[in-house]
Amino acid sequence: MSATPLVSQVNSHNPEKSELIPPLLGATVAELSTWVQQQGQPAYRGKQLHEWIYDKGARSLADISVFSKQWRKEVAEIPIGRSILHYRSVAPDGTVKYLLRLADDQIIETVGIPTFAEAGDGPKSRLTVCVSTQVGCPMACDFCATGKGGFKRNLARHEIVDQVLTVQEDFQQRVSNVVFMGLGEPLLNTENVLAALKCLNQDVGIGQRSLTVSTVGIRDRIRQFAQNNLQITLAVSLHAPNQALREKLIPSARAYPLEDLLAECREYVEITGRRVTFEYVLLAGVNDLPEHALQLAKRLRGFQSHVNLIPYNPIQEVDYKRPNRDRIQAFVNVLKQQNIAVTVRYSRGLEADAACGQLRASKN
Repeated sequence: MSATPLVSQVNSHNPEKSELIPPLLGATVAELSTWVQQQGQPAYRGKQLHEWIYDKGARSLADISVFSKQWRKEVAEIPIGRSILHYRSVAPDGTVKYLLRLADDQIIETVGIPTFAEAGDGPKSRLTVCVSTQVGCPMACDFCATGKGGFKRNLARHEIVDQVLTVQEDFQQRVSNVVFMGLGEPLLNTENVLAALKCLNQDVGIGQRSLTVSTVGIRDRIRQFAQNNLQITLAVSLHAPNQALREKLIPSARAYPLEDLLAECREYVEITGRRVTFEYVLLAGVNDLPEHALQLAKRLRGFQSHVNLIPYNPIQEVDYKRPNRDRIQAFVNVLKQQNIAVTVRYSRGLEADAACGQLRASKN
């Protein structure tokens, strides 16, 4: 089930005849200019509307003071497409978790992650947003809270972009990076994810190389995604170095063998020239042994890639444990000895249940 996407429906024989279906968030200057003309307004109003939506955070057309009172009254009920803040919590490390209520009363979660300057109390040097792409998630990975609640629907373009604007407004700071690592599997919502990426790049002003899309791997979708030749980062959730173990952790792996997934990732590198990041959640006694690291290294040898090791973040439903630092370092050492690029990423927002694998669109 998919939400109605915010798209510009264009007649292929006559591009001038296009119909922008509200909500308006997600639309380009050109789309908004066409739309305002269809409402009997001059074309330059489209640029003004674009500025008010993306730079000034307008939540209603009635709030846009540069428009006449009469026209604002006429279009006041046309939705821009902003969500309602349902809940907000702040972790000790400054990470902020948001629950957002959508137009159909579904709840999604997004996370704002500030990176502070090395001076400590200085200005924030970077602000990353972790966005959701679906209400719930159908992948049901065993160690992840998101899939425990089931799947409801895909998010539309405006619902994805809104998350970034929400965090940007709350922090009063420009967002520098966006990671598609929240609720859902992005490549099961490819059309809206691609539209949101375009909007975030061209309309919100975030560089493509500051955008990351994470996937557990959907057959043929990585290849299709590569055809867009974007300069974003592709992050593939691997979590196991062999097929048998991956099937235990990720149910969808039974239908999409590891060898096929890695072959498709190699095609992605060839097509885009961009390396692939492999996400690997470390589960104590499950996939964190030196022999697992050696198997992983053999899989990735000669691969233009980088491994992100993520020490497990606990959830209530399962009893997996995070490995200790010595075990983590031993895993790192094996990969480095095999000339595999690797970093350890300790997730932010752990105390607020806002860390990787903990998102569930609930307060706790």
